[in-house]
Amino acid sequence: MIAGTTIRSSEVEPPTTGTTSRPGRNAHAAVARRRPAALLAALVVGGLAAALIGAQAPSSAVAEETIPVAMLLGSDAEGMFEVEMNPHDAITEVEARARLDEVAANRAERAKRAQEEQAAAEARAEAEAEAARPKAVSPVANARLTSCFCQRWGTMHWGIDLAAPMMTPEYSAEDGVVLRAGAASGYGQAVYILGVSGDVTVYGHMEKLLVKAGDVVEAGDKIALLGSRGQSTGPHLHFEVHRGGMDGKRVDPVQWLAARGVEL
Repeated sequence: MIAGTTIRSSEVEPPTTGTTSRPGRNAHAAVARRRPAALLAALVVGGLAAALIGAQAPSSAVAEETIPVAMLLGSDAEGMFEVEMNPHDAITEVEARARLDEVAANRAERAKRAQEEQAAAEARAEAEAEAARPKAVSPVANARLTSCFCQRWGTMHWGIDLAAPMMTPEYSAEDGVVLRAGAASGYGQAVYILGVSGDVTVYGHMEKLLVKAGDVVEAGDKIALLGSRGQSTGPHLHFEVHRGGMDGKRVDPVQWLAARGVEL
């Protein structure tokens, strides 16, 4: 007996009777019997050492030393984590593309509808503005009527005179196109406008012209600045109306304007 150790009789191999001793074979058998116990002890010791090292090592170091599962398990490790999808949790690519097409079509339809609504709103605004716009205006605002469409000094005065300060704005009486704009005998300078009514309005004696032949004007557009050029006794606008064109019958501008809602 060794101090502190008890050897059981069952652990002592009895001598073999009548058989030649084979030391090498017996030693190998003894090693084989001791190997499982030695491996188990090594695994236990290694596990404890790893636990101690892991407990002492900083968390960042452990994170840096992490080895991918695929490297531990080999190249076929990825297949170990494949899970079959429930058919209710997935759709086919064909179904997904059809859905994308549907979304695109809906967006295009909404964009088209928005454009149509915007165009309709703009059209309504233009129509409202057109309806609110005056179709006829006085050729000079706040002017004094100083001469009528009547006999004057023994001759016929074929228009009316509207007196105002020099350089007062003059306006087109209705929508139309400028036929003539420039020097004119007796008027000094004159503007002739063919209006949407088919009549021609004539403006004379202005100091400065603001339009030229071919210009499109609307009722209320500024066409000149009032003056006293030509045969004039003071700053005023001479205004005439020729029914149906340049050579048409000249009519009373006061009545012509009144028929369009403009009172002088």
